[in-house]
Amino acid sequence: MQFSDLYQPIEQDAWQRAQAVKLLICDIDGVFSDGRIYLGNQGEELKAFNTKDGFGIKALLNSGTQVAVITGRQSQIVQTRMESLGVPYIYQGREHKLDAYGELKQTLNLSDEQIAYIGDDGPDLPVMEKVGFAVAVNDAHPLVKRIAHYTTMLPGGFGAVRELTDLLILAKGGSLGTEGTSS
Repeated sequence: MQFSDLYQPIEQDAWQRAQAVKLLICDIDGVFSDGRIYLGNQGEELKAFNTKDGFGIKALLNSGTQVAVITGRQSQIVQTRMESLGVPYIYQGREHKLDAYGELKQTLNLSDEQIAYIGDDGPDLPVMEKVGFAVAVNDAHPLVKRIAHYTTMLPGGFGAVRELTDLLILAKGGSLGTEGTSS
């Protein structure tokens, strides 16, 4: 099965960049969620996460690719969701994402070319300009789309992460299984 059979055609350069990826870094708001933040009367914060994205993250981890999140906000909801998916590297409250990026690169002993990042807005640009494979969600800000090597067909919070995990798995010759991983 080819990626373009499931989603959209992909340029050869983006496919080759995807083949080199050993770490996927994701933003949260606007990528894992649709970017909306619900606040209750008692100050509680709610976000919606797509189970398809969760399945994709687990499948990617099972394929041997590392996963991390870097977000400018701090939220117990994010901590709980990412831990439930088995994401080992969770950086929250990092408005300057390049610092966390540098820590990850050093910890995992990776080069820029071995790292992918998926983002949607201005705070993601500094990291996206460094990584080997920069990905924008479909509804990302135009400046983010302009520097991306690939723009997902799907919007943030509605399967964009799953689209990217499928791309990374298929680019490395893996298959997209449908059993054994709950999201």
